[in-house]
Amino acid sequence: MRRFVPSFVRDLMVHRPSWGDVQASVAVTFMAVPQGVAYAMIAGLPPAMGLYAALVPAAVGSLFRSSRHVVTGPTNAVSLLVGTAILATGGDPVTVALQLAVMVGVVQAVAGLLRLGLLVDYVSGAVVLGYITGAAVLILVGQLPNLTGSPGGSGFLYGQVTGWLSGLGQIGWGSVALGVGAMLIVALQRRFAPRVPGPVLALALALAVSWAVDLRVFGVRLVGDLAPIPAALPPFALPDLTGSASLLSVAFAITVLSFVESSSVARSLAGKTGDRLDMSNELFGTGLANVAAGVAGGYPVSGSLSRSAFNVASGATSRLSGVLAGGWMVLVLLVGGPLLDRTPIPALAGLLVIVAWDLLDFPRLRAMVRGTSADRFALVGTLIGAFTLPLDQAIYLGIVISLVLFLRRARLVHDSEMRVDGEGRLVALDTDDDDAPSPCGAVRILHVEGDLFFGAASALEGELDRATEDEAVRVLIVRLKRAHNLDLTSLEVFVRAATRMKRAGRRLLFVGLKPAEMDLLQRTGLIDTLGRENLFPTQARWFLAMEHAVAYALEIAGPHDDAGGACPLQGWVARRRAADASREQVGEAATQ
Repeated sequence: MRRFVPSFVRDLMVHRPSWGDVQASVAVTFMAVPQGVAYAMIAGLPPAMGLYAALVPAAVGSLFRSSRHVVTGPTNAVSLLVGTAILATGGDPVTVALQLAVMVGVVQAVAGLLRLGLLVDYVSGAVVLGYITGAAVLILVGQLPNLTGSPGGSGFLYGQVTGWLSGLGQIGWGSVALGVGAMLIVALQRRFAPRVPGPVLALALALAVSWAVDLRVFGVRLVGDLAPIPAALPPFALPDLTGSASLLSVAFAITVLSFVESSSVARSLAGKTGDRLDMSNELFGTGLANVAAGVAGGYPVSGSLSRSAFNVASGATSRLSGVLAGGWMVLVLLVGGPLLDRTPIPALAGLLVIVAWDLLDFPRLRAMVRGTSADRFALVGTLIGAFTLPLDQAIYLGIVISLVLFLRRARLVHDSEMRVDGEGRLVALDTDDDDAPSPCGAVRILHVEGDLFFGAASALEGELDRATEDEAVRVLIVRLKRAHNLDLTSLEVFVRAATRMKRAGRRLLFVGLKPAEMDLLQRTGLIDTLGRENLFPTQARWFLAMEHAVAYALEIAGPHDDAGGACPLQGWVARRRAADASREQVGEAATQ
């Protein structure tokens, strides 16, 4: 426990709160209001529960996670899974949601204390992408009845689509106008005023119309028709867990989804902010936030990508922004309940359609389809499961697919640093050995062996972080001559590392890339992201590609001497080139 609790205290000493945190917290709260109400609709819960889930959980998550920028609260994918569970159990929706939040939180917190955070690395990135894509389509289809004011279908994707199509004869044009209008406002905002929070603007205009005109006359439903939002704080109490054993299966599925989603958000932001993440700490913090959600009237929560990214873009510098975002929600609940009750449901449906569309990551989907056969199998298998199975079973299917891929390809990844030894050779050595020669101060070479598939991504990212901790290192060369099975998940680790180093005025080079790996980079379009000039494919002659890479790295690093004198890598390149010149002279003499 000591490992987790003091972490936010130490972090606040390093990343001190600023005025940017206050500004970011206000911006995040404005975004959290329409999202909270809309996501509660997805889950089939009273709108107030979406706001409750963005109150205490946001503050608790910000304090106890290792990421200082992730905003914890209701999310679309988790809300959809909660809604599926509520429909399957047939119990009281509020009771089921509260029970699930506590159960998910306890499992996550205990798993975090047991240091099980790295288990998330064994869920393939293709599986996560497949599930999120499936959830996006289901969210979009599920909101079509609200968007058109017509009846909808039930069951899996096919039943929902056919049910909605058969009810189009009862379409409500007032609902269509409000829903399409909300989508147009967000689209225009993104095109002409990207700094303005589009969902907040759309919600404000929809509320203005609702106050000016009695929309019920036109058959438009309001949030208050579902369940009025009380002008009061949530009830704080531990929910009764009696009879919750039947929820264990779906609770475990939400546990996995919540943490996979949260860790993905944290890693995405860490690539931009430079945060060092502890996945077990992330798991523990997410668990405490879920327990808080169950005690404070909410439902299962996760890390929100949209609000977290908005938090960073709005100038947040510390975890105080997330804490304040939870605090501002108190004011929203105390004074904004009657106002939010007038929110037209079609407008919220329009915003959710935009959210679902944003979840469809078409560039990454194309890259995954063009990647390895294992990536395609995991993506398509999980996507089909999301459309034809209950969502908790779809997650289990994805986990099984990940385990199968892991068991087929699991090997240890080994890395070591290459240095010039006493005989002038460039060799991979144990750097913990006291007799190991000193490295070059400005250029380091990391030799990687083993299978670079999704299960090795976290370990690989950790090694890259450690190799670049010394700010004196201007260039890091990664040798992949003896690495195998590079997939898109591990490739994205290299992309994030290269991006961070480039931002800091440093460079990441790759040596020993085999034809299959160059082909993967070409097909996924990441070859230009990494920079063609930074790639040195394997050559027929031993260490020729390394010679070119080291020479280029030394050119980038510029003139420098190490503490012990001349840079050993400079001497190694000079000896290689002298030997090359000698061989050429001998060859020319032999032909004369």
